[in-house]
Amino acid sequence: MDNLQLQSLKNRYDIVGNAPELNRALEIASAVAPTDLTVLIAGESGVGKETLPKIIHQFSRRRTGKYFAVNCGAIPEGTIDSELFGHEKGAFTGANEMRKGYFEEADGGTLFLDEIGELPLSSQAKLLRVLQDGEFIRVGSSKVMKTDVRVIAATNVNLAYAVQQGRFRSDLYYRLDAVSISMPALRDRGDDIPLLFRKFTSDFSQKYGVCKLNLTPDAVDLLKSYRWPGNIRQLKNVAETVSALESSKIAPGSPRCEISAAILSRYIPKDEGTLPCVTVHEEGFNATEKEALVRMIYQLRQDVDYLRNKIEGVADKPVIQLPPKDEPEWQDTEEVKPQEEIGADLSIQRAGLDLIRKALDRNDGNRKAAAAELGISERTLYRKLKELENER
Repeated sequence: MDNLQLQSLKNRYDIVGNAPELNRALEIASAVAPTDLTVLIAGESGVGKETLPKIIHQFSRRRTGKYFAVNCGAIPEGTIDSELFGHEKGAFTGANEMRKGYFEEADGGTLFLDEIGELPLSSQAKLLRVLQDGEFIRVGSSKVMKTDVRVIAATNVNLAYAVQQGRFRSDLYYRLDAVSISMPALRDRGDDIPLLFRKFTSDFSQKYGVCKLNLTPDAVDLLKSYRWPGNIRQLKNVAETVSALESSKIAPGSPRCEISAAILSRYIPKDEGTLPCVTVHEEGFNATEKEALVRMIYQLRQDVDYLRNKIEGVADKPVIQLPPKDEPEWQDTEEVKPQEEIGADLSIQRAGLDLIRKALDRNDGNRKAAAAELGISERTLYRKLKELENER
């Protein structure tokens, strides 16, 4: 695909950007479209994966057939089989009539299964049969039916890791992964970020008749330096919010509003405590494990800062404060190691005990308040008091 064809494709599907990873994804989608190969699209939530199946369908021999997009993560586990494969009348409570499923409705067309990683294992086996033999059975029936559907799947989790964990069938994974397309995260698209911001603010301006926004160079740098955990969806929300609130401060009839980094920073979240969603490169940590790991790092840093301040005689130096959390498992196994450069005669154990006692004194013996001040749970405070006193 040459540059002219690539740009024509972007214009047709309202795609903005020139990142090499984006261009590569579009080229693969166009190249594989005329075939009937199954395609697996991987990428974080909000990167625009839903556009590629439309491109593949429109450039395929199935373009005159039906196209359905199904979010597997949004359908309750108890009804997913009925949605995909249909059901017979009386198959279950509330099944008052026969209903065709998506595989039957999309016969001769294309079916896009988004969030395929959320599909229950029982449904995965049935999906594998459709992909291999084109056969399925409605819920409540014993009759085998045939369908001719091209399947395109998308995921925002690492399916290879899900296979290792037993949450996704390996045979289905390899069947879906005939052709892989990876959509880049917004933070990896560099100069595309201000282009997208300009597009979203321009669309908003045209729709609501407000003035257009101009970004100063420092504002552009701010946009490009932020991680955008919500990707394009988050950027669009920020752009529209800035347009709505900042344009209202400008006199009617003003053509443009200049946005500096100082203004823009009011609308970009300061706290990135929540990690970005799992990417295709993820190697083994789920969201809960990530949160525990980050809190552990902050907790260790806090304890070291307290001990260093006490030993070096720096009083009341500010330290990182963590939100209280009840009894995380890792708190019961944490050990704070002294840094080599701290060469005082006073032992870490006694300094820690003195630190805890002073926290208790400041809080009139209230252990709950002292634990909150130290950034640890009450249980951890009790344990440390007992350990330190036993070592005296």
